[in-house]
Amino acid sequence: MKICKGAMILGQSGGPTSVINASAAGVFIEALNNENITHVYAASHGIKGILNEEIFDINQEDIKELELLKTTPSSSIGSVRYKLKDYKEDPSEYLRILEVFKKYDIRYFLYNGGNDSMDTCNKISKFFKENSYECYCIGIPKTIDNDLAFTDHTPGFASVAKYIATTIMEAKLDATVYDTPMIIIFEAMGRNAGWCAASAKLAEYKGLGADLIYVPEITFSFDKFWQDVEKKIKENNGKVIIVASEGIKIEDGRYVSELNESRGEKDSFGHAQMGGTASVLASFLRSKTKIKVRSLEPSLIQRSAAHLASKVDVIEAYEAGRFAVKLALNQETDYMVGFKRKPKEIYSIEYIKIPLEDVANAEKKLPLEWILKEESNISDDFISYCLPLIQGDMKAPLEDGLPRFAKLKKILVNGNWRLSVFIIFFSKDIETKG
Repeated sequence: MKICKGAMILGQSGGPTSVINASAAGVFIEALNNENITHVYAASHGIKGILNEEIFDINQEDIKELELLKTTPSSSIGSVRYKLKDYKEDPSEYLRILEVFKKYDIRYFLYNGGNDSMDTCNKISKFFKENSYECYCIGIPKTIDNDLAFTDHTPGFASVAKYIATTIMEAKLDATVYDTPMIIIFEAMGRNAGWCAASAKLAEYKGLGADLIYVPEITFSFDKFWQDVEKKIKENNGKVIIVASEGIKIEDGRYVSELNESRGEKDSFGHAQMGGTASVLASFLRSKTKIKVRSLEPSLIQRSAAHLASKVDVIEAYEAGRFAVKLALNQETDYMVGFKRKPKEIYSIEYIKIPLEDVANAEKKLPLEWILKEESNISDDFISYCLPLIQGDMKAPLEDGLPRFAKLKKILVNGNWRLSVFIIFFSKDIETKG
């Protein structure tokens, strides 16, 4: 097999997680150590960075900082929500991407994200093939929603699950401090799949679980909701813990969050903007009972809570990045890295390749047999599935009692030297003062 020598570029897309940078670390460190990769780049804000030729030179980063990416949350090189049109309808953006790739001799393209990101990676790969440009395109999974198909789970989900379960346990203890009734509604992320909300079931495993869990896979009914809550009020002396996915919908197909008149925005993919479900449910319950109702909406905190990251999650995300580089160097293309759980007593996985075309716009829902519809809860099957994923602890090192996250120089390669010098000077100034 003829070895393809050229540069590699990584882009991050979609909502960040506490371990997406661990995948970036895996890519950068593995790529920098390979003689067939002539240069390593990162796209600033995903595909937009390529279109705007805003590209970071990873070869000029300190290896210590790249290692620290493993325990640094959010998207270190910037993320984006940007949907490419079909190149058969409008090839202009694809021609621009091809122009940039040729300029920097980029032969390996890795894109880290969820469903829409895999679609972007797939479209670019097909366009390159039709234009006879040799480039190997690999997707790296990332989504706290855990809704990518054909993989056992996705990097980012386990850490969110651990955060949600821990927070519910803490909230349960707090809610029992006083001898007065209280209802707490916790809003978990998850547009169309209930994996995050279901994570509250893990708290029950430790005797501090939620009383009711509502997921998008089951149509939400306000009448049944009140029946459920009323029943728990009687059973628990007025103390009720509720977990609801932000993506629950009523019978006419509207998200519960859309019933809040201040909502209704759309993102760049045309998806309804999430958030506000807990406040809608809290308002409803306040109209039904005089019991104190609190709504908790951690929102972005859920996905960036690296202080509670699962060690399993961090390591798997890192290895997924390394595996993606190896696939590309083996001249594999049009695949996403996937996880296959081995049928053994002790948890382990193998990294597999999944065709981008299969996973691009598919969606993995919570299995219906795990949803206890009448009880508005989740079965113990979820605990067996999720418990191995949240094991271990892997935090950023501390400086002055606070986490030391990675500080990348982010040196641009497109000739915008003034901005690059400013970034270097500014980062050095921070290090001197800090």
